[in-house]
This record gives sequence, structure tokens and C-alpha cells, in this order.
Amino acid sequence: MSTAHARNPDQTRQILLQAALEEIHQCGFQAASLSNILAKTGLTKGALYHHFPDKLALGYAVVEELIEPDVHAKWVQPLLDFDNPIDGLLYVIEEEGKKLDPCGCNANELFLGCPLNNLAQEMSPVDEGFRTRIQRIYAMWRAEIGAALVRGQQSGKVRADINPDAAATFTVAALEGCIGMAKNARDIKLLYTCGAGLIQYLESLRVKPNNSLQPHPR
Repeated sequence: MSTAHARNPDQTRQILLQAALEEIHQCGFQAASLSNILAKTGLTKGALYHHFPDKLALGYAVVEELIEPDVHAKWVQPLLDFDNPIDGLLYVIEEEGKKLDPCGCNANELFLGCPLNNLAQEMSPVDEGFRTRIQRIYAMWRAEIGAALVRGQQSGKVRADINPDAAATFTVAALEGCIGMAKNARDIKLLYTCGAGLIQYLESLRVKPNNSLQPHPR
């Protein structure tokens, strides 16, 4: 292990977590190899087990320390910059869609899928620790979108007759479903088609301009 890593335990932990995330994203948690993770980092087993007693603890930490903050940073935090939550949601969908484009900076993401959704599908049925941690992230995501829609209703930008919780749940499910189907099909066009349907739905949540004062044609 390098002296830089030895002197900086926090850096060592982050290096291990990032390598583990990449391995899990590529192979799934159950097939992920600790040997591959160590080979990528150049660290020793001793360094790994100093921070994580076993593979399961490493996987839990990846969810808590990398995936959860990433979901918040990409999908929640940007909403706070918009007066209209619909504009905010459309912005993050567009930005993340660009990254999944084959010509974008994260083209491989299209074929590997969403790390959160991958783990939800793989590990929720077989491990309660993974299931509860993933459930917490989805609950946070839905709650934050729901809260943004409530703010939009209060400011007159989002229709008052919609259920914010239901709309938020559908939005998250649609986002994850779009990415999952595109991953399976290996087809960016399918992602864009699905995304267009979600965008159309979100646009329908806007309060439309009041045209009641305009003269009716005779």
C-alpha cells in the first residue's frame, strides 16, 4: 500500500468504495470480486478489512456513502434552484439523458443501467439490509419530488387537483423503468421514447394560462 494511502485512511476508504461501486455496477453485487477491487486500487486485503469487515459491509457502505448522495445530488438538489418544480424535473431529466447518450460522458451507463435499480432488483429479494437501505433512498427521492410539487401547488404553478405523492412515485418509477428498458434493449432510442412520454406527463401537471378573459370568437 502506498504511503499516501497509509497516511490518509479517509482517502483509502473512498478509493475502496469507488472501486467497489464500479465492480458492483459492472458485475452485480453477488458476482463482484474483492480481488478485482483490490487489483484496481493497488491496496492490500489488510487495508480493505481495516475499513470493512466483510463484503456485505462494503456493499452497504457503497449504497449509503456513494449511491444515496449521488441520487440526491443528481435528482433532488437541482430542484431547489427552480421556482417551478416542473421546470426543475425537466432540467434534470434532460441533463441525465445527455450523460446516457452514446456520445456523452457516461455512455457506458446506458448498458450497465442505474446502480440503485440494479441493486434493488438483485438484492432486495435476498438481503434485508440491502432492501431497507435501498427503500430509504427511494422514499427520500419520492418525498423530495412530492415536496417540490406541493411547493409548486402553493405557488400556483402546479395543478391543485393532482396528488403530489402519487405523481412523485410515478415519476421515480418511470425514470427507473425507462433506464431499465433501455439497458435491456441496448437502445438509446427507447430511452428517449420513454423519456418523451414522461416529459409529456410532467408537462400535464402545469397550471395552464388562464384564457377566460380573452374574447370568445363569434
